[in-house]
Amino acid sequence: MKEISGLPRESSQTHDQFDQEHSFTYPVKMTKNITLAIDEKVLKRVRRIAAERDTTVNGLVRDYLTRLADFDNKAKKARTELIRLAKASKAEVGPITWKREDLYER
Repeated sequence: MKEISGLPRESSQTHDQFDQEHSFTYPVKMTKNITLAIDEKVLKRVRRIAAERDTTVNGLVRDYLTRLADFDNKAKKARTELIRLAKASKAEVGPITWKREDLYER
């Protein structure tokens, strides 16, 4: 028997048998198609921009939507962290000794 990764294996393996040495797993991303209604003149300009950037209109839209979703997620995490820090803070605010009108000079 031949040993692969610590596991015994028969050396007389046929092509019909599963060969662990050549087994690969690939991640698969599920995607959805969307339909956009866009002005023809705008689309023409966007196609030109996409060509200049060596991509497609679809690539531009996908990149924009991905960045938008990432930004929104980061903003939510930042707000959550800010609230956590505010609650954990030992800072104390004294009594309010001013009037709203005092804040504005006329």
